[in-house]
Amino acid sequence: MSTLSADRARLVDLEAQIVLLEHSPESRSQNQYSLSELHSQKHRVLERLDSYKYPVLTLPNEITIEIFMHFLPTYPLCPPLIGLLSPTFLTQICRRWREIALGTAALWRAISLNDHRIPFERQAHLCNLWLSRSRSFPLSVDYNNSLIEAQATEILSTLVPQRARWEHISLRFSISSLPIIEGPMPLLRSLNLYLVNFDLITAKVSSLDAPLLRTVVLNDNAAGHLTLPWAQLTALTLPGFFPRECVAILQHASNLVHCELKLFDDGVDVPDISLPSLQSLTVTGDAGPGFLETLIVPALRDLRVSESLLEPECIETLAAFISKSCCQLQKLCVEDVAIESRDSYRDAFPLITVSFDS
Repeated sequence: MSTLSADRARLVDLEAQIVLLEHSPESRSQNQYSLSELHSQKHRVLERLDSYKYPVLTLPNEITIEIFMHFLPTYPLCPPLIGLLSPTFLTQICRRWREIALGTAALWRAISLNDHRIPFERQAHLCNLWLSRSRSFPLSVDYNNSLIEAQATEILSTLVPQRARWEHISLRFSISSLPIIEGPMPLLRSLNLYLVNFDLITAKVSSLDAPLLRTVVLNDNAAGHLTLPWAQLTALTLPGFFPRECVAILQHASNLVHCELKLFDDGVDVPDISLPSLQSLTVTGDAGPGFLETLIVPALRDLRVSESLLEPECIETLAAFISKSCCQLQKLCVEDVAIESRDSYRDAFPLITVSFDS
């Protein structure tokens, strides 16, 4: 290993030790170095890295920034807070790259707070740091890490003041904290919300002011305590719902283009529902027979469905569904089909691309 590579590897190791000692007192007695010694070693390694002459440093800043942007996962995907593929990694190469990275707000606009290796206090600190570095850029935030209400509340208290910058948000927190996020969200385009009833209280229903919102994923608690601008949504995922709950929502979301439902059977019959713009549909779970036929979807092109939702006469059920909607289905994926039954689907629908998933 070259001296340059060795110094980079040493820097990563030192930072990991520093994080561990700062947030794990019991580890201090097991480490041969004190915290101040580790910081001193890190400083010396950084000085050596800064002294290297890199040919890449002759590039204009604009090209370097473009390289940095391609180094990270494509926005709105979030890079890790530390380590490879993190913008933090770019700050550890040399002084000039550190200055460019810290001065490029777009590098810090996507924040994931789900790394179990990093103590919560450290993640909360990094969250504040990245929010500051991202300046006025729209934000993508993913926090689904903790079932500890106090931690979720602390993260919310950091994120909510930046609500006007939220663009892609995935959050998990208590129903009782829902009113905290109320207010204008002028940039919000996608929302993934999982609400937990930590304290078993009844919270009031909140409304979301998000004129650009198009894509939503909700658990049952979130759907029951949040009023959304359903008519403007184009993509909706509802995991773990009863059919009657889905229908109550879908009747207000008539402009959906993509929909994914995972259902549980409650034995309740539901009325027909028309989704005239729907192009792709996934229906899985155990909703009992008859649910699929209640959907009228003339624009449907792509269907994924569990075979259990088609029983007892699977081919006939599918044919009746397609006929009722008068749709020109192009792709069909049926889950959990026995190998010996697969040819019957292909024979019944020769003009449709049929696949199977176990």
